[in-house]
Amino acid sequence: MTANPQPNNPLHGTTLEMILTVLVEQYGWDELAQRIPVRCFSNEPSIKSSLSFLRRTPWARKKVEDVYLNLVGK
Repeated sequence: MTANPQPNNPLHGTTLEMILTVLVEQYGWDELAQRIPVRCFSNEPSIKSSLSFLRRTPWARKKVEDVYLNLVGK
């Protein structure tokens, strides 16, 4: 039996790309840009450019993770 190494981390095993893909499928870029007002979601958005921005901007990544957690109910 293997114990979960991060039992208190609901995002464990979920990549930022997976999170962003789910959010875009659920909300679309326009609504995502309204929920999290960053240019990478409103100005020629793409998964690749958004991932690049989110990986170097901790406050924006946290907002994306929070929206995802609210969506999936964790």
